[in-house]
Amino acid sequence: MTDADEEYFRRLVDEDALYAHLASELGEPETYEVRRHREGHSNETLFVTWGDRELVLRRPPPGETADKAHDVLREYRVVDALQGTDVPVPPTVLACDDHDVIGSDFYLMERVEGHVLREDEPDAFATPDRRRAIGEELVDTLVEIHATDYEAVGLGEFGYPEGFTERQVRRWSEQLTWAFDVTTDEREIPELYEITGWLADNVPDDHPHTLVHGDYKLDNVMYAPVENGDVSLASVFDWEMSTLGDPLTDLGWMLSYWRDPKDPEPSVPELTATFMERAGYPTRRELVERYEDATGIEFENDRFYRTLAVYKLAALGEMFFRRYLEGNSDDPMYPLMEDRVPALADRAMRIIEGEEPL
Repeated sequence: MTDADEEYFRRLVDEDALYAHLASELGEPETYEVRRHREGHSNETLFVTWGDRELVLRRPPPGETADKAHDVLREYRVVDALQGTDVPVPPTVLACDDHDVIGSDFYLMERVEGHVLREDEPDAFATPDRRRAIGEELVDTLVEIHATDYEAVGLGEFGYPEGFTERQVRRWSEQLTWAFDVTTDEREIPELYEITGWLADNVPDDHPHTLVHGDYKLDNVMYAPVENGDVSLASVFDWEMSTLGDPLTDLGWMLSYWRDPKDPEPSVPELTATFMERAGYPTRRELVERYEDATGIEFENDRFYRTLAVYKLAALGEMFFRRYLEGNSDDPMYPLMEDRVPALADRAMRIIEGEEPL
């Protein structure tokens, strides 16, 4: 670990204070270790060995954050509520809002073992049948999320689904504005103002009301090790953006990361896996048809939902870029957003103009 890495790690966790808090809640362990997981690009994830238990700690990044962008206690609430449902989630351990412990809210969950398909597919999954099952399991689990009786699991007050989609456009424009307060000193992206206006003018009049994940995509789920030839989805992670709202925003977001063989080069190659272009994987159209058949919900206004997804990606990227400029992250991805966000704006314009069809 470099000196810079060690300094950033110390900003994330006071190991002694965390030990004292966990010991009071869980009892003294024989072994204790904290390690940083570097794969995520939003909230920070730490692996905690506590005796014979392997735990995962989730906390916001250090420094000022955009309003509601890193609400880990909200994430804990929904994961805890989904225990025992048909939605696969990690077992929760505890949550803490005492900033004297590590300087922020955080929560702990049990670590789940399996495969996250981020940069490539494991060899055991690389057959046409298993590739198709990867896509089908991804859609089927999204269907389970949207079918959750949120009143029954105690999430009836978790959000305000009426008017959700219109608020999404407004909220993400506000996130962009927060980022622009700093980033426009480096460069401007006029297309994003045009996209904001188009989205506001094309918000669907009505939508179903369901639990939504808010960040549902292939590398936010984990597949169990393949046994007896079966592919199964073991767990869904990263619920920080979850709420009650429009399920088609989840579908549009998932599709924004899913590649078809005909697609142009990725706008953000560092965050875009391309292995699902290989033979056997379902196309985006097939994923949509499976979702529609299972839910009875038609994916109308697909240009709106796919444009909104890319717009949100651009807003997230711009927030990352601001955090980099302010020195509040050591993530090597963040400075790349100077060029990647304009590329995302170009992609959103292609979807609007019908140049990047479903």
